[in-house]
Amino acid sequence: MPGEPEFERPPEVCFTRENFHDIFMQKIDFAKGNGLVPVIVQDYRSREVLMMAYMNEAAWEKTKKTGKAHFYSRSRGGLWFKGEESGHYQEVKDILVDCDNDTLLLRVKQMGGGACHMGYKSCFYRKKSGSGWKTAAKRIFDPAKVYKKSETTK
Repeated sequence: MPGEPEFERPPEVCFTRENFHDIFMQKIDFAKGNGLVPVIVQDYRSREVLMMAYMNEAAWEKTKKTGKAHFYSRSRGGLWFKGEESGHYQEVKDILVDCDNDTLLLRVKQMGGGACHMGYKSCFYRKKSGSGWKTAAKRIFDPAKVYKKSETTK
């Protein structure tokens, strides 16, 4: 409009099949965390935090390819498909990266039961109470019936 200041438009980034990987990988700094980035997982509707995990580049690629959350398990030392044993997988709806490009936020649709291997919707089911911790959520499934091996001892 006449009389309004003109702003220079930023260059548009064109993603093609050939450059998508390079452009997208530049945004995530895996090197800062020795090959891993923390990933906060949040319910895409309620915004409740479900869990926190880590991704390496292989888990990132698998997540992008399948649309289902994959992580790097530090305890297992390898790629981990969330829900591989329980069937409680996470359908990725949105992915955000923080201002330092070294932490991801996945907004997911949690399928099956909860995200927590202890039987809760969220891994953050305990609340600080006095000098200890109090369970602040209801268990929604029995881990002994869902998992072949006892993961509840972790």
